[in-house]
Amino acid sequence: MPRYALLILPAFNRVYGESSVRLTRSELAVFSSRALAGEVLGSEETQIGGVPYVAFETARPLTQPDVSLLSNLSSVYAVFAMEGDLLRPLAMKPLDRLSSDLITIQKYAGKTNEHFTKLLLNVTVLAGDRELGERLTVFDPLCGRGTTLNQALMYGYDAYGIDVDAKDFEAYTGFIKTWLRNKKLKHTAETVPVRRERALVGRRLNVTFGLSKEAVKSGDVQHVTMVNADTLRSREFFKPRSFDVVVTDAPYGVQHGSKGGSGLSRSPLELLRQAVPVWAELLRPGGAMGIAWNTYGGKSADLADLLIGAGLQVIDYPDFEHWVDQAIVRDIIVARKPA
Repeated sequence: MPRYALLILPAFNRVYGESSVRLTRSELAVFSSRALAGEVLGSEETQIGGVPYVAFETARPLTQPDVSLLSNLSSVYAVFAMEGDLLRPLAMKPLDRLSSDLITIQKYAGKTNEHFTKLLLNVTVLAGDRELGERLTVFDPLCGRGTTLNQALMYGYDAYGIDVDAKDFEAYTGFIKTWLRNKKLKHTAETVPVRRERALVGRRLNVTFGLSKEAVKSGDVQHVTMVNADTLRSREFFKPRSFDVVVTDAPYGVQHGSKGGSGLSRSPLELLRQAVPVWAELLRPGGAMGIAWNTYGGKSADLADLLIGAGLQVIDYPDFEHWVDQAIVRDIIVARKPA
């Protein structure tokens, strides 16, 4: 049977790097079941030249579209065909259409590891009816300083987010405007107040850009919108059934505080209990919702009940649980909205 090897991209975060091989195997299993019709028969961690790889067998030789799809695995640096003791490099063609510094420039306390953000987005998209390479609309209802929004933009998607923290809103607004100017990308960007019955209820950043002037003229543009407001009020800013994907990294109660009641809460469950039904309304039929959370703050069964109660179908996915620090063990739960 054909054998292949994935070279794992070194992680700047040492702790995440220690989990990256196992997480890659779990992510590969999702790609196999949801996009490759189960063609990957099994995978294992291996060392080649003292460097970690994920080796796997397939039922048939991979085609170039298969390799292009696997090029988007979140921690993969290169894909090889294994031919005896030799590795033959295969042409990678990831979806990324923007410079990688869009993801890596921002550094701040509490930033979600960008490899993990990509993994979460990948497995959530694959749970829905749309394909990874299609033009999608992505919504992060707890978007912070925009790591998820930026990863969505990398893939050519339209990105939308909401966050209650004014400093995060201002930081992302300043970052994306500066980045677009520095890259000399044709764009428009405006920040406007949002009022209801003359009362200020939030602020909204609207950005439209294209890769070239010609692209903009032809209508080949991407959109990113971020709202500074409470996520529980998302329906006031976005229409029902607006998004193909809803994906977010829930507050851990450590670096971030979840405000599901008065003061800070270690558990995100109260916030999610109120928010998930709101987010589910914004999801299109056939779309998917992915949530990462700290398992110290709630069990997967509790989150599954919340998602099912909002009319979603929880997807049976492999193990994505991994240690972040002494106060955080992170996991992923994904659910689909019936078409």
